[in-house]
Amino acid sequence: MIELAHERWGAGSPLLLLHGFTGTRHAWDHLQPWLGSRFAVLAPDLPGHGESPCDPDVTFEATLVSLLRLLDSLGSERIDVAGYSLGARVALGLALRAPDRVRRLVLESGSPGLRRRRDRLDRRRSDGELAASIERDGVEAFVDRWEALPLFEGLRSLPAPLLDSLRERRRSHRPQALAGSLRALSLGAQPNYWSRLWNLRTPTLLLTGARDSKFTATARAMAAELPLVWGHVFPGAGHAPHLEVPEAYARELQGFLSAPWIERPLVDSELGSNA
Repeated sequence: MIELAHERWGAGSPLLLLHGFTGTRHAWDHLQPWLGSRFAVLAPDLPGHGESPCDPDVTFEATLVSLLRLLDSLGSERIDVAGYSLGARVALGLALRAPDRVRRLVLESGSPGLRRRRDRLDRRRSDGELAASIERDGVEAFVDRWEALPLFEGLRSLPAPLLDSLRERRRSHRPQALAGSLRALSLGAQPNYWSRLWNLRTPTLLLTGARDSKFTATARAMAAELPLVWGHVFPGAGHAPHLEVPEAYARELQGFLSAPWIERPLVDSELGSNA
């Protein structure tokens, strides 16, 4: 298992934030004005990102174990978890692996995986080719192609300082580490979680952008399977609402995580009586 580089900021209820592919623990820094006074944030670098290594034996499941070890080392028994894209897939895996450790779950533009084994094999093959291109051509060439994908169209209109910091984070990665992360944590390497959604009792919020029709459709399909689920689609946003509409994203996150929950059975005196 690897030790994950991480950062902590804010004060209040504990919250684990998991970034997307090509992100780092600093992907959430712009949200500090809205979240810092309400949450004690723990933001790690996922394997192969930022300062976290990606050893050859890193797998999707091993990443979940590394996150649990990080929580143990910091004395965090139960924590709210929010993730974006890759981070949302890891967050879902964490909640399924250790449901007693995840208090509430926020999944932004995430997926429970690919249902068919053949599709997972095909995806691992194509992601392996993409990882090889990162090692061959370097991170900067990859990032140029990555940012040109239609999926990230909404990011092109970000304010210049935010867009510049996003590009700087993406281009700061080491080619071998980022390629290793792609092989270990890709959608093809992720277990198929669809058949396990019905058994997840963690209150879950699904967030997507209205312009991201693919992941909005995935969220609606997930909502049909999850027992305790809420959802919100951000008008005018694409794949990354936490970047494109940060204040609205923070408002949804705060509202969901701060809502009162009854976490024990009600007794008769609390239920009242019509007799």
